[in-house]
Amino acid sequence: MIVHFLGTAAAEGFPGVFCRCEHCGKARTLGGRNIRTRSSAIIDGTLKIDFPPDTYMHVLRDGLDLGLVRDLFITHTHADHLLASELAMRLPVFARGLDGPLRVYGHDAAVRVCRGALGRPDSERLQLRRIALFETADTGDARVTALPANHDPDETCLLFWIEKGGRTVFYGHDTGLLPAETWAWMAGRRADLVILDCTNGNLPFTGSHLNVEAAIGIRDRMRAEGMLAPAARVVVTHFPITSDSCMTI
Repeated sequence: MIVHFLGTAAAEGFPGVFCRCEHCGKARTLGGRNIRTRSSAIIDGTLKIDFPPDTYMHVLRDGLDLGLVRDLFITHTHADHLLASELAMRLPVFARGLDGPLRVYGHDAAVRVCRGALGRPDSERLQLRRIALFETADTGDARVTALPANHDPDETCLLFWIEKGGRTVFYGHDTGLLPAETWAWMAGRRADLVILDCTNGNLPFTGSHLNVEAAIGIRDRMRAEGMLAPAARVVVTHFPITSDSCMTI
């Protein structure tokens, strides 16, 4: 399983779109790895998590072929995770040479936002599928279970437990401290890679996002309760530091 981090920034990106602070100015001058984009990841080139406004830039920067992506899982509808209108670029007239539909999975709000932007799209190009909490979607070569996040009280936000090729990834953001139901579901299971929200970095914990201390606490509990495979890695992303990469904890 190859996990490609396309972007690891929080909603503002780094540098911020309008920001003129010293740090953003330095990032613009240095460029390269100092430029961070809104978060998304792709697994083995065919399974994508979230569709942020930076997706087109990710395609150009990393030479991606999004025509190969068969399954797109949306964590929630915040603007840095879902630009639903851009999915219309997969419909006839805009895209040619595609040999199957893109299945877009999300909970209530995500499906509703996509419907608002796309109506009822051509099912040979796009299929919108509601995934309920604790439901497992079988994509044919992966199994993806939707777990509850602790993020926005106004919508059902999702985390994903992804099993593919004998490996397991826990995609754990955006979220604050994990809900009890999520811990209960993970009991007795093991992950090879854990990806956690760390939007607050060294700032105080706020509840809807994690900071370093809270992320380490989740790692330590998963380790203590046998939820990490022997060689598991835990990385934190979605936080504004001057590197478009992740940090292992």
